[in-house]
Amino acid sequence: MFFVQASQSSPDGACAHGFHEGTGKSPIMWQRLLQPATVPEALRLLRELGPAARVVAGGTDVLVELQRGIKPTSTLIDISALRELRYVHSQDDWIALGGLATHNDVLASRDCNARAIPLVQACMEVGAPQIRTRATIAGNLVTASPANDTIVPLVAMGAQLVLASIDGDRRMGIADFFTGLRKTALREDELVREIRVRALAEDERGLFLKLGLRRAQAISVISVAIVVKIDDGVVREARIALGCLAPTVVRASGAEAALLGKPLDARNIAAAAEAARADVAPIDDVRGSAAYRFTALAALVHRGLQRIADDRCAEGLPEKHVLLDTGDETRLDVPAFRESIVAIVNGNRVEMREAAHKTLLDALRENAGLTGSKEGCAEGECGACTVWLDGKAVMSCLVPAPQAHACNLVTIEGLARGERLHPLQQAYIDFGAVQCGFCIPGMLMAGAKLLQELEAPALAEHQCAISGNICRCTGYRKILDAMTHAAGAIASERVVATST
Repeated sequence: MFFVQASQSSPDGACAHGFHEGTGKSPIMWQRLLQPATVPEALRLLRELGPAARVVAGGTDVLVELQRGIKPTSTLIDISALRELRYVHSQDDWIALGGLATHNDVLASRDCNARAIPLVQACMEVGAPQIRTRATIAGNLVTASPANDTIVPLVAMGAQLVLASIDGDRRMGIADFFTGLRKTALREDELVREIRVRALAEDERGLFLKLGLRRAQAISVISVAIVVKIDDGVVREARIALGCLAPTVVRASGAEAALLGKPLDARNIAAAAEAARADVAPIDDVRGSAAYRFTALAALVHRGLQRIADDRCAEGLPEKHVLLDTGDETRLDVPAFRESIVAIVNGNRVEMREAAHKTLLDALRENAGLTGSKEGCAEGECGACTVWLDGKAVMSCLVPAPQAHACNLVTIEGLARGERLHPLQQAYIDFGAVQCGFCIPGMLMAGAKLLQELEAPALAEHQCAISGNICRCTGYRKILDAMTHAAGAIASERVVATST
C-alpha cells in the first residue's frame, strides 16, 4: 500500500479544505490518499479507518461531493487499481458485474446488450461519455439517490449484491440494500464486491425509460424500468421499478398486479399505467411538480408497456456504442506511487510534485503548466476539462491526480503534431467553430477521441461524443459541421496512405 500526505498548512497561509488565501491555488479537499494493492488490503484499511475515510474509484460522485463540502474527509482510499474487481461476465442465468465495472463496461458487453437491455439503456443515460468511462455501477448504487439511473433497472431485474469485508462476503437482494434517501445497508468496513444481474429469459422483455430536462447530463425527473414475462400471450410476471418518485427506488406493486394473468393489450396497458399513480406520493422540486410527475408517470409506464407489447424494447440501441475509449493503456515502468506523480504527458515524462491532494485538472494546470484544459464547473458538467487518460476521454476535474501516476496523458497541448494541427483543430478554424474558446479544448479532445474510435461517425455519434461538452456561446452547428468534415478528411488521408 502506498500513500501521500498533504500539508495542512504552509508558509503562504494555505488551510485544509479551503483555497489558499490570495494565491488562487486549488483547494485541499483531502490530506491523505491511500492506494491499496489488493482487495484484502483495501478491506483491512476500511476496518481500521471506518468513518474517517472515504472510498474513491471513478470519483464522479465522491469528488463532486467533496467540492460541495458534502461528507468531507481527510483520507481517501483509492481502489481504482484493484483490477480483479473490474469485469463483466455471464454465469448461467446471471450477469456478474465486478465492483469496479463502469457504465462503459456494460455498454461494451455483448451479454449485457443481448440479455440486460434495461441496464444498458440506463447506462446510456448516465452523464456523458467522459463520465461513463470512469463511473462505476457500484458507485451509482452506493450514492443511493433515487434519481440514479442504473438503480432502477437493477431493481426491476432483481439484482443481488455481494458485499465484502475482512470477515467474508454477505449477499443481499438489491431491494434490501437501500434503507432511505441516500442511505444503504453497506457497513463502513465493506465494499460492493459484485453485482449480480438476473439476465432476461427468452420469455421476458424489458426496457428502461427516463424523463429528463435535456438529452444528456440530466438528472431524472422520473424514470421507469419494466420487466414482463409473457406466456401464451398472458402476463405471468411483471416487475416495474420507479425512480425519482420516493426517497428510494420503489416497485409499482399496483401496476404489476393490474397486469398479472391478462394479455398485454391496450385496455390492460392503460389500466396498469393508471394504477401506477397510486403506488407513489411524489414531491414538488425544482425539476418538476408532484402533479407533473403523476401525469408523466402514467404516460411513461404506458409508453413502456406499449413498446414491450410491440416487441420494440431495443428501439434506439445503437449497433456500436460511443465509448470515447480506444483502450490504448501504456503504463510507465516507474515505482509505485508515493509522493510525486510521474506520467507521460503529451509524449514527455513529467513529474508533478506536491499534487497528491489535487484533482488531475489542477495538477496539470498548476504543476505541469498546461493551462489549455479549463475549469468551467469543477463538477463534470461542462466538459471543458476533458483530457485523455490511458486512451479514455475523462473529465479531469473529477480525477484524483494520483490516479494518473504511471499513466499516459494527452491534453489539448498535445493534440497537434508539431506545427501541424490535428484535422479537427484545422476544421474548427475553417468552419468558424471557435467562438470565445473557453469550451473548445474539451470539445476538441472529445471529438478527436471519437475520430480515433470510429472511422466514419454518423451525426448522432458526433452529437453523443460532445454531449458532455457545453458551449455557452451556442455554436453547436458549426462545431458539428467541423467534426463531420474532419472525419471525412481523416478518412481521405487513410485511403491515400493505404494506396501508397
